[in-house]
Amino acid sequence: MIRTTPFHPRTSALNQTGLWEHWSNHLAAVRYQMSEKFEYFAIRNSAGLFDSSPLYKYRISGPDAERFLAGVMVRDIRTCSPGHAQYTAWCDDRGYVIEDGVVLRHGPEEFLLTAAEPNLAYFEGLTGRLDVGIEEVSDAWAVLAIQGPRSLDVLQPHTDVDLAGLRYYAIAEGHVAGMDALVARTGYTGEDGFEIFVDWGRAGELWDVLLPAVQAAEGLPVGLGARDTLRLEAGMPLYGNELDRTTNPFEANLGRVVKLDKANDFVGRTALEKVAAGGPARRLVGLVMEGRGIARHGYPVHAGERRTGVVTSGTQSPTIGSPIAMAYVATGDAEPGTVLDVEIRDQRVPARVVPLPFYARASS
Repeated sequence: MIRTTPFHPRTSALNQTGLWEHWSNHLAAVRYQMSEKFEYFAIRNSAGLFDSSPLYKYRISGPDAERFLAGVMVRDIRTCSPGHAQYTAWCDDRGYVIEDGVVLRHGPEEFLLTAAEPNLAYFEGLTGRLDVGIEEVSDAWAVLAIQGPRSLDVLQPHTDVDLAGLRYYAIAEGHVAGMDALVARTGYTGEDGFEIFVDWGRAGELWDVLLPAVQAAEGLPVGLGARDTLRLEAGMPLYGNELDRTTNPFEANLGRVVKLDKANDFVGRTALEKVAAGGPARRLVGLVMEGRGIARHGYPVHAGERRTGVVTSGTQSPTIGSPIAMAYVATGDAEPGTVLDVEIRDQRVPARVVPLPFYARASS
């Protein structure tokens, strides 16, 4: 199941560009080509251009900004120095994931947080007496992303940022196509790439510059459909599929981002300490189908006559050459090599548990 932000002209940078009319159709946010496979292989083999502007964005600033984030996020934001970013999550008191996102540290007292869902009211309810300002800036920043093995070569001629010197999950302030921009070496495809934050009103200009550059490298504009296959192969969780308010980070293989050793308390810490000590009752695993059929979101998973879990995401993998899926199953059934059954239209289809991710790019 592809879960996307509903398309609306306000939420897409493409409506501000002359190329918008050429690409515009009711599937514009999901795909641009007749088949998503063309876009998928553009990312795997060359480069693709995404419009990620529908992300919610929050500016968190002030003398207590770091203290606020340290008390909300499961990760230790104090280890994130200016010019760097962290993938993190925030949980409720039960340790269930409210959402995940990326925090970019722009300065000692200024952060930019991106997320897929609205969180402003939740954050404001946790500020207490802290001297921190929280502002939604979703319509101030547009975000375009170039992803793929040729992304650096495509973008470098158009920016004064030293992209080769920009480490993974680092950010730099500079110019792209002559525009003030933040460039982050982040993405959601499993490939190398960059996300570019620019003034919302200039997003169309940037698209008009970057798209011909991507096409000259045999790349394409890419929609959310291809991105969903790419992130699934890379084992990356999607909120609403792998993550929700019934899931804790340890179940989702995100225990690495939960820093129980940090000095300060944070929301959900007590519950997460209990999960860490006892282990999660279920785990997110990869499945490769050994029979015909594609496992879709919500399909039951069985171990013999016992229902062991549920599929969270599934698709046909162009790289693997077989249908793949991610699913939550009981911890005792999560060992790689275990054969389970996915119920597809009242038929049980065998699937083998495999380690995540399904795909990892070669180290450069």
